Amino acid sequence: MSGRQHKVMVQPINVIFRHLQQQSKVSLWLYDNTEFRLEGKIIVCRRFADHEGFDEFMNVTLAEAEEVQCAPGKERKELARANTVGITGRILLKGDNITLIQPVL
Repeated sequence: MSGRQHKVMVQPINVIFRHLQQQSKVSLWLYDNTEFRLEGKIIVCRRFADHEGFDEFMNVTLAEAEEVQCAPGKERKELARANTVGITGRILLKGDNITLIQPVL
C-alpha cells in the first residue's frame, strides 16, 4: 500500500444535517449579494408547510437569523458586531440563493 491518504468527499446534505443536529450557528453566503451574510441556526420548523429545517433542494429554515454586513476583504472575526444590519428572526431561505454554508466561529 502507498503512504497516501485517501480523502473522502462528504455530501453537502450531510453537513447541513450535522449543523441541524448540533444546533450550531451558521453563516450563509448569498448568491447575488456579496455584501451581506445571513447568520442563524438551522431548525426544524413545522410552520412552513412541514419544512424540516432543510430539504433535498437545500431550502433552509433559519432561527435567530441576522443580516450581517461584510466589507470586501475582511474576515468575520475582524467585523464588529455593529455591522449587524438587523435581526430578521425566523426565515425560510430558498436553496437557489445559497452559495456557501459555514459555521460561525
